[in-house]
This record gives sequence, structure tokens and C-alpha cells, in this order.
Amino acid sequence: METMALVVEGLTKSYGDVRALRGVDLEVRAGEIVGFLGPNGAGKTTTIRCLLDLIRPDSGSIRVFGIDPQADPVAVCQQVGYLPGELALEPNQTAAEILRYFSRLRGNRVDWAFVRTLAHRLELDLNLTIKNMSKGNKQKVAVVQALMARPPLLLLDEPTSGLDPLMQQEVYRLIKEAQAGGATVFFSSHIIAEVETIAERVAIIRQGVIVEEAEPEALVNIAVRRLRVRFQEPVEVQPLAAVPGVTILSQDDSVVTVQVAGEMDGLVKALAAYPVSDLETERPSLEEIFLSYYEATGDEQPQIEEAV
Repeated sequence: METMALVVEGLTKSYGDVRALRGVDLEVRAGEIVGFLGPNGAGKTTTIRCLLDLIRPDSGSIRVFGIDPQADPVAVCQQVGYLPGELALEPNQTAAEILRYFSRLRGNRVDWAFVRTLAHRLELDLNLTIKNMSKGNKQKVAVVQALMARPPLLLLDEPTSGLDPLMQQEVYRLIKEAQAGGATVFFSSHIIAEVETIAERVAIIRQGVIVEEAEPEALVNIAVRRLRVRFQEPVEVQPLAAVPGVTILSQDDSVVTVQVAGEMDGLVKALAAYPVSDLETERPSLEEIFLSYYEATGDEQPQIEEAV
């Protein structure tokens, strides 16, 4: 029987008249890296805070390694390395002092040699005071404090926010190494490339509801594709438009651009009847798939800043 790191059922939460979560259902298996994808205000941070009992949901149930965070939040926190969207740090303390404080909160069970290794890999000066740090260096402190105890579950809210591309890649490597060491990783992001890089599975949240769960590759496969077809001579292409899921976007002499929603099989079979000389397929990025879930519908709920 699979061990579940996270089980969330029917989670709802409102802030006044704004319904931040409208019934979130989610399962994360132990050892997985799951990306929680959505724009600011979609409900990512609210969900993560509910997992840690930092805020209380209006309804629904949560289990973290089988533990109810409302019944025993301390036991849950002992299992978790948490990186909040914004970590408040004492400005007059050094990074080392901050991290030793977090170590004491964990009963001084943190391996300080590992802390130094993390700091070295992230190019973080532990002797620098917080008030003299850039946003990126403050984010590095936050990353180190989440990883340093080698917890079985990492809850990371926008883990690479404020980091340059090289440091982002190093954080991705650290996350993968944590997984290799047995950790489960659940991280929120609105950066598509980030999810494509490290997530094994993606949960997309829209207006407080999970609208899709799949591997990143599977999400790409269900999206539209654009094809540029060059024929050996001008042809009548209207029959192609009759193929389910196919839309003719443009035609210029013997070159036709089409859009295909879903499977390609029907179009490929239809093209067999034509004198095709060249065919170019453009695969959509995960970003295009993501944006397709957020097309304006006229009934979008009010967004509140990432208190949600």
C-alpha cells in the first residue's frame, strides 16, 4: 500500500466574501515532487498554510503523513521543512544567527556542517547581516532553513523567488537531492519552466479548485498544436477543417497553418491524401496550457494578493 504524504479532501476557505478555496482535493505520495501551479491569488499559499495549521480552513480534512494538523500541529511541523512566500527575518542578525535560532527550535538536531555546505552551494555569506542582504540572499537564507534539517516533507512556497537563473538551477538540484534522500516535495509556483524542470506531477489550481492533475508531459499532450504544412502545389484545404479538432489559421499559396486540439491522428490521416512536401509541428509550452485555464470568462472571482 502506497504511503501518502499529503491527503487533502474538500478543503474550503473564505476571506470575507472572497472564496479562496472552493473544495480542494489533493493527494501527494511519499517520495514525489509535485508542483502546485497557479497565478497569484489562486489559492496556493492558503492551501499550504492550512497544511501547517497556520490558518484554519472553513471545512474539509487534511492529513500529513496521517496526522491531522489541527489535532497535532507540532507533530506535523516536526515532519516539515517550510519555506514561506515571505520569511520575516530579524534585520540585525546575521544569517548564521538566524539559522542557529531555527536549529534550536528543532532541538539542535541540525548538522551544522550541512548548513555550511548549503550556504556554500548557494553562495551565501553566513556572516552577513540580514539588513545588508539583497532580496536574493534573503531567499537563500529561507531555502537553507527549509532544507537544513533534512525533513521528510518539504513545503516550498515559490522557492526560487528573487534568485538569479544560476541559483535557481542550484535550488532545483538541492530539491532533487532531497528527494533522492527520501523527502517528499510539494512546491507552489507560477513559473512554468520551474515546474517543467523538477516536478514529476503537476496540480493546477484555478479559483480555489484543482482543475487538472497530471505529469507535465501529459498536460502538453492534451493542449493545442500548431502545424505549418507546405504542399507541393496549391491545394483546397477546406476538407481539413472538417477534421475534428482542426482549425485553419492561415493559407498562403501552398503553405497552410493549422491548429489541432487533442490527438493528431485524424489530421495525419487526412493529410495522407495531399501532396505534402514539408511539415513543421510546434509543441505548446506548459505556459500556454496553463494560460488556457485562465482565459477570461467574465465570471472570475475577485483576487486577493498572495495572502491566498
